[in-house]
Amino acid sequence: MSARIAAQTTAEPVLADDWKQQLQAAITDPLQLLQALGLDGHQHRIDAHSGFALRVPQAYVAKMQHGDPHDPLLLQVLPQLVERQPGGQLDPVADSHFMPAPGLLHKYHGRALLITTGACAIHCRYCFRRHYPYNEAGLSRARLQQVLSYLQQHEETDEVILSGGDPLVLDDRRLSALIEALEAVPHLRYLRFHTRLPVVLPARINSALIALLQRSRFRITLVVHCNHANEIAAEEGRALARLQSAGITLLNQSVLLKGINDDADTLAALSKRLYDHHVLPYYLHCLDPVQGGMHFEVGEQRAIEIIDRLRARLPGYLLPRLVREIPHSASKTAIFPI
Repeated sequence: MSARIAAQTTAEPVLADDWKQQLQAAITDPLQLLQALGLDGHQHRIDAHSGFALRVPQAYVAKMQHGDPHDPLLLQVLPQLVERQPGGQLDPVADSHFMPAPGLLHKYHGRALLITTGACAIHCRYCFRRHYPYNEAGLSRARLQQVLSYLQQHEETDEVILSGGDPLVLDDRRLSALIEALEAVPHLRYLRFHTRLPVVLPARINSALIALLQRSRFRITLVVHCNHANEIAAEEGRALARLQSAGITLLNQSVLLKGINDDADTLAALSKRLYDHHVLPYYLHCLDPVQGGMHFEVGEQRAIEIIDRLRARLPGYLLPRLVREIPHSASKTAIFPI
């Protein structure tokens, strides 16, 4: 039995063309996820009391290999006892030090990042914002006015990055209102989305969303977060094609994750799969040292060895930049061979 069939027999059925219903029908019970994949014998691995709950759409579960406890997609979402190992930080990239208005991060010259929502379609276990105080910095109407006031005063800023959570979890009404509010700031020219949804919940990339984005005066870039080639199947490919056909620039950022994509063959396959679907590799991030995610860490020397092997087999335009975010640095820090 396929993972898709198994998942749908253990949860309420979903409508393939309704992303909101698919979002509501996401699996949130680790035991249900293991049962859907025929992995009942691996229940001892689960951290049933994790403070960072499981959430994974059935469309994503459908791409996991039935019966494989080491499936690279499963390992990204399954709460495991290994997360309790010591180490890591609650705020590994020092977001809290760069917040001039609630929910607005201004770390780098010329661009500011807006935490649009705390909601995600999927909870990735390595997420560097898994401890972020979303309740204190949620984007209420009053807080949005503070953000807009700050941006009005900073004419050197010409790009806003929509992040979260995941900005595409906002429905079309809220997303449209947010974009229109930002468009009223005359010196803003570029809008960037950081999102997992094209490869996690591709039904979100529907004609209504495309029309909304095409109406904007902004030059739009969408940075997909895809870590493994298996995350892109037929439906995800169609979602990416819709975005590309709408004139949206598509880039990808990945996180280098132990046991998931920490070898050159896997990363080369990812770069080629992305390019097949109109997406250019952009960044390969070393893990941000977040508490609960340190079992995914790949040492820097090992990361350099992997990127060297990747450089030998890919053209330059398919080679992501290996970077690390160092708190209080003026930009992402590129990592080069010694």
